[in-house]
Amino acid sequence: MFDIDALRLMDAVVRTGSFTGAATLLTYTQSAVSRRIATLEQQAGGPLFERLPRGVRLTPAGQALHSHALAVLNRIAMAEEELAGIHGGYRGRLRVGSFATANVALVPRALRDFTGEFPGVALTMVEGPSGGLLRRMREGALDIAVLSDYPAGLPYEEEVEIVELAEDELLVALPADHRLAALPEVDLRELREETWIEAPPPGGTTALDAACARAGFSPRARLRIAEWTGKFGFVAAGLGVTLVPGIAAQAVPADLVLRSLGDLAPRRTVYAALPRTTPPSVLPAARTLAHFLADAARAAVFSPVGSSEPSARA
Repeated sequence: MFDIDALRLMDAVVRTGSFTGAATLLTYTQSAVSRRIATLEQQAGGPLFERLPRGVRLTPAGQALHSHALAVLNRIAMAEEELAGIHGGYRGRLRVGSFATANVALVPRALRDFTGEFPGVALTMVEGPSGGLLRRMREGALDIAVLSDYPAGLPYEEEVEIVELAEDELLVALPADHRLAALPEVDLRELREETWIEAPPPGGTTALDAACARAGFSPRARLRIAEWTGKFGFVAAGLGVTLVPGIAAQAVPADLVLRSLGDLAPRRTVYAALPRTTPPSVLPAARTLAHFLADAARAAVFSPVGSSEPSARA
């Protein structure tokens, strides 16, 4: 019913926000774009775009069709890459997604070992929050992803296979001259008057909120800093403390100390996710990478203070 080129054109309009932008992107004339979109709207049974003084935006019907169009276009791209890989003498491209702190140590270690076994597989990396990676996987844009249920849980996706990799303890980062820095373990209740450096998503309860509630208090104050380098800078300046995932411990500057919060420590689970419709030529490589991720997760998780493991931070 729907022409593939018309769906590509629709996606270009969405990405550029206008018929003019899509025409420039695809080297069409603006009148040609308008005619093709009008034909597509006739096929769809109604308007797909709301015409605005500046640009366009999707109608509810347009949002529905665009979601399906992305899935179709991604599947076609997968087929093109798979065929190119077969004819080129390797088994295609593996598209890997991961959340930010997994890229400190876990994912690089796994990919180092993976490329030793699959040297001919071309890798494409995508970084983003777990919810966004799940959405991209559902649309057919990822072959495997590393996800976390922090801070708001991991939604169930029928089309995605989830494999648990590791439980990751969230540690507290303190300035080296903090009054608690010399302790081997910090009681969260000792931090009830601290300012927390973090940028929680709007609404809902974060792992910090839940942990503090278990300890009998609410976080006193927050400074909203999202980037890790900024968080570390604020902590080093004595402006507050922050939580750091254990798998990201290697990224913490040497002038900060990491301490476990013991039984009150927030914890999250790290997963590998694979689409249930992975092409046969991609599946062996994706599953092998999942195994390497499991091995890397065991190596990357923070070792408690006093351990002989090299990843421990004193």
